[in-house]
Amino acid sequence: MNDADRTRQIVDELARVDGDRPGAKSPSVKHALMAQNPFRFLRGSAQLFYHDLANGLVTLPLPFVNTARQTTVLGDCHMANFGFVTEKGSYGKHIVFGPNDFDEACIGSAGWDLTRFITSLYVGADFACGFNEGHYVEDGTRRHHDLKVPRPEDVTKAAQAFLTRYAAVCLEIVDDRTVRRRTLDSFGKHHPLRHFLKKARKRAIGGKNFETKSSLGKAVAIRGAGLQFKNDPERYLRLDPATERSVREAFRPYVDDEVLDVVRRLGQGTGSIDMPRYYLLVGPRGASTHAELPMCQIVEVKQQRAAAALHNFPSVDPRNCVGPAHLTVNVQRRVQREPDLLLDHAEWDGAYWLIRSRHHARVTARPEQIFLSKGGGAKRLKKYAEACGEALALAHSRGDSRSVRFEISIAAAFCQDGDALVETACAYAALTIEDWRRFRTFVLLT
Repeated sequence: MNDADRTRQIVDELARVDGDRPGAKSPSVKHALMAQNPFRFLRGSAQLFYHDLANGLVTLPLPFVNTARQTTVLGDCHMANFGFVTEKGSYGKHIVFGPNDFDEACIGSAGWDLTRFITSLYVGADFACGFNEGHYVEDGTRRHHDLKVPRPEDVTKAAQAFLTRYAAVCLEIVDDRTVRRRTLDSFGKHHPLRHFLKKARKRAIGGKNFETKSSLGKAVAIRGAGLQFKNDPERYLRLDPATERSVREAFRPYVDDEVLDVVRRLGQGTGSIDMPRYYLLVGPRGASTHAELPMCQIVEVKQQRAAAALHNFPSVDPRNCVGPAHLTVNVQRRVQREPDLLLDHAEWDGAYWLIRSRHHARVTARPEQIFLSKGGGAKRLKKYAEACGEALALAHSRGDSRSVRFEISIAAAFCQDGDALVETACAYAALTIEDWRRFRTFVLLT
């Protein structure tokens, strides 16, 4: 396929989902971010991955298609979609590491998630190197020219460690189903995730940084007239009275307390950055003090579209036939050991909406924080990949709590042709980086 044809495919797929054709004359916020670097491009183009799967540009090893059973999958499984969250949502106390983005979640092939995650390791390594050398842009991140990136063979070893840990956890579950209840909630002294766990604990209710660094503390102004969202035009858009009233009336039945304030959230995420979303500040009536802040939470109401995989694989499982927000809720409730207490869906204003609490202590490691270190970061990358492998295995296994049929089938697939997944993902990562260059050139020249 020549460059022109591939560029046309990329642009068509982005336009189909985003509703906005990429171009320099009026680029959307999402497309502008995707043009910054290949990792942003990967994050914003999950639909392209499934287009390429359906059309043979990337091919899963046959055992992962024919042998492994379907399960709950993230759909957009990459290294930036794992992090720390609080079980049970805003008011929980137990902080765990695991998947933290379910916008593209559905019932499908575990091979999708495994391949896409390994792809993200290779693209992430390329990004970290290119960013530190000044070839790539990433807003809000500082360069460290004295740090090194793992060697290509170290990335491959990390990918293999990810798969090895994933398979080992699945086999543990075959022997003992209670392993599904396990969480990743502590890490050794030299583990790369230990630092991020400490940050999350400090941001939780009762932590010393709760009022300044938590999702709630950073968003809310404490004033005598009452708590409200800060005046930040780059993040929060004040609504006209009619729209605010409509949002309040539509979503007040889903929350336990009063809706103290409402804004439209701007510029959040990458894959769904252009999707309308509202933030509700929920808490006791008249709340206006520091003491009342822990009794409040931010509730996100986000428009949901169909999971990326389902355009090309619409018949993969009948359980995917519910509304998009309903499907997200169904999958998230299964894969989390203790799902958010506030996790719901609604139809409003002609669209599907996902309703969920914003975790106070949510913390995610950026790729460059994992890849870059003075010694090259091979060990830290491997440890991070192993943690993600375990967390993903637990998430996939919870798709069916009645049996271990999935675990047995995926273990058999690994025995038949597990090594080929790394080769497949490595090749697709190279294509992704080339696709980013095609996309960036198109955006700059049109």
